[in-house]
Amino acid sequence: MDLRDYFRVLRKSWWMIVALILVGVGAAAALSMLQTPQYSATAKVFVTTQSAGTVSDLVQGNAFSVQRVRTYSDLVSTPLVLLPVIRQLDLDTSPELLAKQIVASAPLDTSIIAITVTDEDPARAAAIANSASQNLAAVVEETETPALDGAISPVKLTSAQEATVPAFPVSPRIPLYLVFGAAAGMLLGFGIVVLRETLETRIRNESDLKQVTDVAVLGGIAFDPHAKNAPLTVHADPQSRRAESFRTLRTNLSFLEVGRAERSFVITSSIQSEGKSTTSANLAIALADAGSRVLLVDADLRRPAVADYMGLEGIVGLTDVLIGRAELRDVMQPWGMAGLFVLPAGHVPPNPSELLGSARMAQLIDEFNDRFDVVIFDSPPLLPVTDAAILAKKVGGTIMVVAAGRTHKNQLRGALLALANVGAPVSGVVLTMLPTKGRTSEAYGYELGYGAYGYKAEPEATRRVRLRK
Repeated sequence: MDLRDYFRVLRKSWWMIVALILVGVGAAAALSMLQTPQYSATAKVFVTTQSAGTVSDLVQGNAFSVQRVRTYSDLVSTPLVLLPVIRQLDLDTSPELLAKQIVASAPLDTSIIAITVTDEDPARAAAIANSASQNLAAVVEETETPALDGAISPVKLTSAQEATVPAFPVSPRIPLYLVFGAAAGMLLGFGIVVLRETLETRIRNESDLKQVTDVAVLGGIAFDPHAKNAPLTVHADPQSRRAESFRTLRTNLSFLEVGRAERSFVITSSIQSEGKSTTSANLAIALADAGSRVLLVDADLRRPAVADYMGLEGIVGLTDVLIGRAELRDVMQPWGMAGLFVLPAGHVPPNPSELLGSARMAQLIDEFNDRFDVVIFDSPPLLPVTDAAILAKKVGGTIMVVAAGRTHKNQLRGALLALANVGAPVSGVVLTMLPTKGRTSEAYGYELGYGAYGYKAEPEATRRVRLRK
C-alpha cells in the first residue's frame, strides 16, 4: 500500500477509527473513576556535619555528608524509622506496608534528602512525611554518635521543608489517561482498518487488478443502480457519464490487437452478475454508432439475456442454426438505425459446451468475421462452466469483465487459468460497477462531469422519469 492507499482507507473507514477513539476515551474515563485518588506530600531534610569551622574541616564535612546522604535515604524505609512513625500517628499498618508508600531520594552531589509519601488521605500523607523526616533525624543522630561520654553526633539532619497538605491528587491523572485512551483507540482503529484492507481479497480498482494480471485495462464502467431497469445506457441516456465510459471502451478497443485481422471478441467474466451482458450490448451499440458493421451474438446458451436487453424475440437463434433447424439469415435481427445486428441464443440446449465447440460453430465464426467489422460474443462466466473457454479458443480474443468490489482475486486467477489451459488469449480487462466517488472514480473521470465542454448534467430525478418512459 502506498501513501494514497492509506488516505483512501482513512477516508473510507474514518467512522471506525472515530468509534474506537471514543471507546478508548470512555475506557480511560471509566478506569479513572474506578481508581481511588492518591495524594502526595514531600518533606526535605538537610544533612550537615558539625566541625570546628576551619576551611579544611568544612570541605571534609561537606564531602562526608554527600557520601552519607544515600545511606541515610535508605534508612527511611526501615522499621527503625517507621515503627516510631506508626506509634506517633497511631497508624493501622505495618512497617513493610508503610515502606511501600514512601520514596526517599537524594539528588546527585547534594546533601538534601526528599521524603515523599503517597496516601489516600492528603492530611495523613503530609503527617507521615513530616514524622518520617523527624524520626530519620533522630535515628541518624543516635547512630552516628560515638560511644563516649559527652560525645555528640558529627552529623546533623535539619528540616529544610515541611510537608504540606496537598490540594490535588497525583493519581489518577485524568487528562493523561484520556489522552492515552484516545491515542490507543486511534492506533487500534488504524491498525484494524489497515489490516482489514490488507486481508481484503476483492478487486476494487486497477491497483488490485495489477496484483493478479498484467493484462491491459481497456476501461472502467461506473456503477448505476438503475442499470437493471435500463441496461442500454448508450441508447437510452447517451449524454450520461456511464454512456461515455462505453464510448471510451470502444475507442480503446479500436487500438487493441491491431495486428489481428479478425475483430471478434468473447466477453466473459469469472462469476455471474458482473455486468458482462450489459457491457456486451452497450459496447456493440457504441461500435455501431461509430459506423462499424457489428454483430452481437448471445453465446450464453444457459442463461441468455441479450434478446431481453435489446427488446427482441429470442425464441429462435444461435442454437437453432448450430443444429441445422434454421438459417442464419432468418434468425439474425437488425437493431436500431445503425449497422448493428443481433443473433439471440435461441432455445436452451442440453449440451451447450458441445455446440460451442463444434465444427459448425467454427464455420459460423469465420462467416461472422467475413460479413462484419466487429463481432461481440456474450458468453457465460468462466468458473461455473467451460463454455466461454471453448468459445474463446475459437474466436481468438477475450475481454474479461471484472466487477469492482464483487470479484475476488482468486476468482479472477481461476478464470484466467481456465483460459490459459485451453490456450485462449486474453485481450483486455474491463472494470465494471466502479464507485462514482472516491479515488477510483477520479481515475476514470466520474467526478469530473462535462461542465467544461458545455454539457449540463441532467438532474437525477428527471433522468429516472425519462428512462421509465
